[in-house]
Amino acid sequence: MSQQSVLYDVPGPRQRRLTLILSVVAGLLVAAGAYYLIYLPLDEKGQFSLELWGPLIDPSNENFVLVWQRIWVGVQNTLIAAVLAIVCSLVIGTLLSILRIQLKSLTTRRFADSTAPVAYFLRGLSLGLSALTRVCVEVFRGLPVVITIFFVARGFPEFGITFDTLWYLVIGLTVYNGVVIAEILRSGMEGLPPGQREAALAIGLSPLQTTGLILLPQAFRIMLPALISQLVVVLKDTSLGFIISFEETLNIGKQIILALSNPIQVYVVIGLLFILANYSLSKLAQYVQRRLARGRKTAGLPPQNPPPAAVTAQAEASVV
Repeated sequence: MSQQSVLYDVPGPRQRRLTLILSVVAGLLVAAGAYYLIYLPLDEKGQFSLELWGPLIDPSNENFVLVWQRIWVGVQNTLIAAVLAIVCSLVIGTLLSILRIQLKSLTTRRFADSTAPVAYFLRGLSLGLSALTRVCVEVFRGLPVVITIFFVARGFPEFGITFDTLWYLVIGLTVYNGVVIAEILRSGMEGLPPGQREAALAIGLSPLQTTGLILLPQAFRIMLPALISQLVVVLKDTSLGFIISFEETLNIGKQIILALSNPIQVYVVIGLLFILANYSLSKLAQYVQRRLARGRKTAGLPPQNPPPAAVTAQAEASVV
């Protein structure tokens, strides 16, 4: 008996018919609930009227061009903030994960090649820095993103450091997402078989080279789904820029609502835009993951056809 038949019984004709009937019934119930509980109440209140939807879907409406110009400004600002925050978070997270791995390895060293006072100092310094980085990770990971963005925007000017509103949002998002990405990569590196680190050290690579050349690339590949999920979070968290008056998509949507009094229609359009952006990012991640998986499968395969020079040499050897 195969393992598949043990773990999963293939449904028979009767079970398949029952599953199909239940699926159809469930679908009809959901459709009926959506019609009676969502569509009818909204229709009674005139939420499907062209007066409310016109500025968003009717090009002949006098506000159509202006509304979409404002939405496009918000989309541009959202994408710019998201790209900057994603790049900064990846850089900070990668460096922080390497730092934590290196500090963890240093805490176990005895520094036998140094004198006793120097060895004690280096071990104490390693332990102190390791504890400090862990505290920073736990603090910034535990704070809500909105509070981080607020303190960045209000704290920096108190010290005479002023930026454009965009950079307050980017810094706030980077502080939170950078430590989360660092923990993702650190857990990925620590989850690798210890033999890889030992083999790299055995051939003469330093601990930093081992981390950067051997462990980190594998951690990126293994933890790619978790990384992409976090990058989607970065894109959605740009909507928190409203607390510092940054004109991202959601903030501009609120301005449109104040002028046209159509919140449901505007939020539906903005929600669809976010869904499209996140779906595109997810599909890009799936494409990258497939390419990496295909590269791993074909990397160790021998060439199917020998090179012409090898074929000629083999023919000459057989003649001789």
